[in-house]
Amino acid sequence: MGTPYCLVVDDEDRLRQVLMHLMHAQGFRCLQASNGAEALERLETQPVTLILSDVRMPRMDGMELLRRVRSRFPDTAMVMITAVADVEVAVNCLGLGAMDYLVKPFHLEEVRVRVAQALERRRLILENRDYQERLEEHIAAQASRLEELFFAGVQALAEALELKDAYTRGHSVRVSQYSSIIARTLRLDDDIVRQIELGGHVHDIGKIGVREEVLNKPGALTDDEYEHVMTHPLVGWKVLAPLLGDAPVALNIVRSHHERMDGRGVPDGLVGAAIPLEARIAAVADAIDAMTSGRPYRGNELSLEAALKELQRNAGTQFDDEIVEAVLAATLQGDLYLLPRTTGQFPAVTGGTRIGAAETAIQALARD
Repeated sequence: MGTPYCLVVDDEDRLRQVLMHLMHAQGFRCLQASNGAEALERLETQPVTLILSDVRMPRMDGMELLRRVRSRFPDTAMVMITAVADVEVAVNCLGLGAMDYLVKPFHLEEVRVRVAQALERRRLILENRDYQERLEEHIAAQASRLEELFFAGVQALAEALELKDAYTRGHSVRVSQYSSIIARTLRLDDDIVRQIELGGHVHDIGKIGVREEVLNKPGALTDDEYEHVMTHPLVGWKVLAPLLGDAPVALNIVRSHHERMDGRGVPDGLVGAAIPLEARIAAVADAIDAMTSGRPYRGNELSLEAALKELQRNAGTQFDDEIVEAVLAATLQGDLYLLPRTTGQFPAVTGGTRIGAAETAIQALARD
């Protein structure tokens, strides 16, 4: 740190010289001003550690100077000086943020002591503020680390699901990315998009509770099996609710990504706009990946163009019209395209007739 500066403000030249001499002896470089307006001009070019200011001065008095210094130069310590021993004036000065108050005539030793006390108060205030800032940084770093550990746990859950059902490998990541693209096309807030990405990544966590023989069945599901699989949104919501209290948007996706616009979805049978927007987005993203990913019970996957036609055909009943339109727009803009899959080739389906694309997509969504 360099030599500290002191600004002496008084309309009496003789008193200014006395105080400047005193403060110079205390190790300060001294500036002077004859009123508050002149003092502010000095402060614009040279920040100071300490201001000694008279209260009553022409043009701008000490009280107004104090107000402006506290607003514009809050780290500067101010000691007020006046010839009037008025308790109300003293209280007002201290209330506005002055570090101390001196009454003329004063002894130079008194000035030294009061200045030392004012500077000590300033030091403690600055140290406390610095401590608070460092504490906030420490808390932020801890919060970031906790978030990293949380996401690592979520990732572990997702990987556990993929080990249970090899056909879902990469599915949640793709749904997360498709959902993010749709959300950005709809110009949603960045924090909402971030939660939508998270929700897409964990939307199928509840399938950990689905029996493996049902989850990996190579053929069409029976009604009972379908109902069993479709418990996964509520199971996932119950598992993640204690962990995602700060991410309600993500939780909505986990619970409601199998709701339908016509009210025939699960688990709550919500209709239209009663379904959270983020869940309507994830439902469409889920359908895109379900229809374009090869599954042994479904036959060959659809192209993106064919999947878009199915989305349009089911818009207003299964899917939100606005979100389907956003998918079409994102596709035309080149923002949405099929993402690579991490699974290998699936065995061909032989015998029987291929299930229709729309009906297949609906059953596929129970597993995807």
